[in-house]
Amino acid sequence: MNQPSPDLAIETHGLRKVFGEKVAVEDLTLEVRRGEVFGFLGPNGAGKTTSVKMLLGLVSPTAGEARVMGYPLDEPAARKKVGFLPEHFRFHDWLTAQEFLELHGELYGLTRDDRRQRAVEMLDLVGLGGFAGQRLRTFSKGMLQRVGLAQALINRPELVFLDEPTSGLDPVGRLRVRDIIRNLREQGTTVFLNSHLLSEVEITCDRVAFINRGKVVRISALKGLMDGGITLEVHAHGLTPPILAGLARWSQDVRADGESLTLTIEGEGEIAAINRYLVEQGVEVYALCPQHVSLEDLFVQVIGTEGVL
Repeated sequence: MNQPSPDLAIETHGLRKVFGEKVAVEDLTLEVRRGEVFGFLGPNGAGKTTSVKMLLGLVSPTAGEARVMGYPLDEPAARKKVGFLPEHFRFHDWLTAQEFLELHGELYGLTRDDRRQRAVEMLDLVGLGGFAGQRLRTFSKGMLQRVGLAQALINRPELVFLDEPTSGLDPVGRLRVRDIIRNLREQGTTVFLNSHLLSEVEITCDRVAFINRGKVVRISALKGLMDGGITLEVHAHGLTPPILAGLARWSQDVRADGESLTLTIEGEGEIAAINRYLVEQGVEVYALCPQHVSLEDLFVQVIGTEGVL
């Protein structure tokens, strides 16, 4: 790899992990900029969890190179300013919320006064300020999820990995997590987000990577992805096969059903041309209904239907 870039929180090249005969991650190559919220998307079994574990130093790569916060993966300094909320966590349920957070603060090397203060601040941040003295075994799943998020932020991380951070949360809890992620971005913290809730990713992330079969198949700015695709629904009479074939100049994805058809186009500027073409072919056009492509639609387009989130 080249010299570390001060603008990158994560950089990997050809990262690979093999378990026996199973290739979990084949070729993970990506760059995550400092201060951005980066979404990591893919079907079940695509290699997302193994990729995150390698970046955290929990699993050693079979091949390839990577840096986290400018350090190679095997250097402890790479993890000093990193926070992590795993999807499947097992916390010390005999501890109170305050004790639990202070323990993790101590593991990060915070002073006694600092970790006590940080524990109070983080519990307030996630809406659990009134439960500091309550044991974790009495917490609901949603409360455990929130105290887990507080744990991931206890050390003032410059990079935080959030694996399904809104799992088990009600709508109010999801809004709180969304606000926390936005505040982290404003503070310059990098967020690496893995979530099955594509609507949350769509609202929160700056860029996304699509991973499939252990490879990154696409990385792009989310705004560019969302602005670049439109699903156009057309309701019309007289849609013959030759006319439908003529729509290929605007879209390779034309689906017709009686007097309705749906096609994916690049932008709104093509709608007038499509309408003009249909009218010139003698088609009676009743309605043209453009809809911007959702992240779910894009996921299916990029990954296909082999797996589900």
